[in-house]
Amino acid sequence: MLQTLCVPCACHCRYCLLSWNGKTPGLDYEQSAAYAKAFHQWISRERPGLTFHFSFGYSMDHPQLPRAVAFLNSIGSVTGKYLQLDGMAFRSPGEMAALLNELRENGAESLNFTFYGLPAYHDTFAGRRGDFQFMLSTLGLARTAGFQVTAGIPLTRESAPQAEELVSLLRGAGVERPRLFIPHEEGRGASLSGIRFSTRDAEGLPPALLSLLNQNIYQPESQWMGQRPLPPEENRALLISLTPDNFSRYQAMDFAAVIAEAEALDEAYYSALPDLNGLLSLYGDPQGTGYYSRRDLTHHYQKRYIREHALNLYDVTDERQTGSRRD
Repeated sequence: MLQTLCVPCACHCRYCLLSWNGKTPGLDYEQSAAYAKAFHQWISRERPGLTFHFSFGYSMDHPQLPRAVAFLNSIGSVTGKYLQLDGMAFRSPGEMAALLNELRENGAESLNFTFYGLPAYHDTFAGRRGDFQFMLSTLGLARTAGFQVTAGIPLTRESAPQAEELVSLLRGAGVERPRLFIPHEEGRGASLSGIRFSTRDAEGLPPALLSLLNQNIYQPESQWMGQRPLPPEENRALLISLTPDNFSRYQAMDFAAVIAEAEALDEAYYSALPDLNGLLSLYGDPQGTGYYSRRDLTHHYQKRYIREHALNLYDVTDERQTGSRRD
């Protein structure tokens, strides 16, 4: 994934992965897109076994979004087909309908929305009054325009009591199967640790509702403990983040060297830390009730290990900068 964080977000969500603070540190879009085009051409020719994607912001609200989507599709980036529409600036229904039609014409197929709870709670969580209704209206317009629409609901101790009514509302709006998920601790996600969804919260939900949470991915800590030894991660995604400070250096490197540098950062970080089995042996609670994904649990204990051992590591898990994602 090549990214430039040059497009702002209209929200200020409590658990933002990218810790949005109102500033866009990414390289100019036009320069980034030209670099993405050249990078894609090189990968297609020299490393066809790799997938390549490009993204450009804290939200998808590019000032010329249809043109940007057309470019994403021209380089085969999944971000041109599947758009996350959280954090878009408010538009009138007519303006949004026109934008959606242009997006369809330029190859977009599926739109995703995140709902944090019922309207008042959602708006507070997202940091924008009226966000829930705007998203719901946009979802309806998207269905009319012929898009596939999906929706995710972050499940916490606070949102769990709202989930059944919210799922019913979203189904009524045309989302066939809203997805429940456990928010991670990356970015501002650590601020939600006190309301992490637990087995006690799960016991209060109807089984049909809980089935919307993929429990192969999200499990209580005690369940992860019981599965040891866990197999090693099998996949690695590299993230190259373009900024005005690093772009001239990247331009002076060939693409193979850019990839190798990100791989080296990944390997230096993970070689300095125990794997998840080792971390669970050190810190795991056999009675732990909090739900985690494997990646989130690894991240949770990596940060603890780094603090306790006073390690000074370049953080490849900070998705605002060049790094990696393992699963």
